Order: sequence, then structure tokens, then C-alpha cells
Amino acid sequence: MEFAIETVDLTKVFNGLTAVDNLNIKVKEGEIFGLLGPNGAGKTTTISMLSTMLKPTSGTAVVNGYDILRYSGQVRKSIGIVFQETTLDEKLTGKENLEMHANLYKIPKAVGRTRISEVLDLVELGDRAKDLVETYSGGMKRRLEIARGLIHYPKVLFLDEPTLGLDPQTREHVWEYIRRLVQKEKMTIVLTTHYMEEADLLCNRIAIIDYGKVIALDTPDNLKSELGESNIILHVYDIEKAKQLFPNAKISRNKIILPAKYVEREIGRIFRIAIQNQLQIYETTIHKPSLNDVFISLTGREIREEKLENNFRKHGI
Repeated sequence: MEFAIETVDLTKVFNGLTAVDNLNIKVKEGEIFGLLGPNGAGKTTTISMLSTMLKPTSGTAVVNGYDILRYSGQVRKSIGIVFQETTLDEKLTGKENLEMHANLYKIPKAVGRTRISEVLDLVELGDRAKDLVETYSGGMKRRLEIARGLIHYPKVLFLDEPTLGLDPQTREHVWEYIRRLVQKEKMTIVLTTHYMEEADLLCNRIAIIDYGKVIALDTPDNLKSELGESNIILHVYDIEKAKQLFPNAKISRNKIILPAKYVEREIGRIFRIAIQNQLQIYETTIHKPSLNDVFISLTGREIREEKLENNFRKHGI
């Protein structure tokens, strides 16, 4: 089976609002596939349909070889999911939370004990297994939820905004655990996020979604390369001299902007010219195309949080 997930015109409408609009994507086995977009773009709704928690208005999808409408039970058995909001029982220990989840999936006790130990070690919570979850930090709770999603050996793991609300250091730790999952568990991961850096660092391929539609789908590098070259930005004291030395540069107040395909090679040449002509440069910036630049080029705006999100949240999107 080449594709772990394949959607066919997958659509969801809530009271006249189209949350997901004829979605057609194919997720390869063993890849980390990102759904990148602003809040309210339809990312969570997509995962809710793929995990059979929400029935499509039209269209369908196949997950691990099972149609989500005809074989919802088999789909649920073959997937794991980590929600945006914490769903742990904080009055239980970490181990007890995992035991309860293992029982729901009817995992034999002997197998469950081994698996619980494995996943706790994977997310580095083995030494806190017997502590109440209410004593865990936000990052530890997120790691425990990832461990819980793995307990039944799923083929596909859905991570819905897995680092939402975490501090930057904890977020990086969670990224490392996600990378480790792919290597050790050999599974497919579908990740929703509105963090550009998260999508760029983790995902093999990304579908950029806006207003329920896929507006671009490719690897992070290919998406960024479509915007062209990097820019070397020089902040100078004598802008007139800079114009003469670099006539093809773009000028913005006291800085000149030079496109550069090979930054390391170009910046050396630029500085040699500046030194030879006594052009003082007091600051240098290198700007490489980012996924945020890609989103802006496609939509004319940055990732946003606006009224649309509030409308969708009323319907649980």
C-alpha cells in the first residue's frame, strides 16, 4: 500500500460555512505530512473526519486501506490521535492513564505492561509513571498524550497542534520525540499546525490550507524555492554611494537589497567591493524564503486569527 491516507473530494459544511472544501490529498506511508494553515482553516475538521469522529457532508477518504464511511471501526483501530485539548485524567497517574487506554483497545495485560513501559521510555516519562498527572508540566502532559496515542501500535498517528501553548524549549523537545517516533515506530504521522517553523522542520511534505482549500502541496524546500533567491540586506551610512556601487539593487531608506542565489559566494564579493570603495556597512541581514513568505505570496496576508475562527469554533471545528 503506497498511500496511508487518500481523500476524495472530502467536504464538511456547518450551517452554510464550508470548513473543508473538496479536499484531495494523498499521504504516503511512513512520512510526516503537515496540514499548515491559520486557525479556522479546516485542519482540525479534516482530522476529525479522517479519524471518523465527524461525518463528511460529501466525499470520503481511505485510511490504512479502510473507507472512513464504510469501515469506521477498522479505521479507529488502526489510528492514534492526540487532540489539541488535554484529555488526560489528571486524578490518575501517568501509568494508570495508559492502562485505561490499553483496556479500551482490549490489549492483553501482559502485552500492555510491556507496551506501556516502551512508550513511557520513548517519551522519557518512565521515572514519572507513578505520579499523578495533575503534577505534570504542560510539556509532560503532551508527551504522555503522545505515548497514549501509541499504546495500540497504530499505523497512522494524528497530531492536532501538538505543541500549542508550549514554551519554545518544550516545543523543541516535543519535535524531537516526534522525529524519534517515525524512526522507531515506523508509522505515518499527520500533523496540523499553524507554526511555520514546526512544519518546516518536521514535515516531509506540507499541504497549505486556507478557508478549507489546499492552496499548495509539496516539500518545504520546494515550496520555498518557488519564491526564488535569497536576499542580502545591507544597512549603510552612504546610500548614494551604495546606489553607485550596486546599481541593480533595490533601495529602501538606508538599506540596499541584493538578490543572491549563492549567498556565501555573493556576500564575499559584496564586502570586497564595499571595502575597496570605503562604503561603511553597519548591519547585514540575510533573508531566505520561509513558509511564511510562501503563505503571503499565495494569499496576500500572514497566518491570521480572525472572526472566521470564532464562527467555526461554535461548531467544534
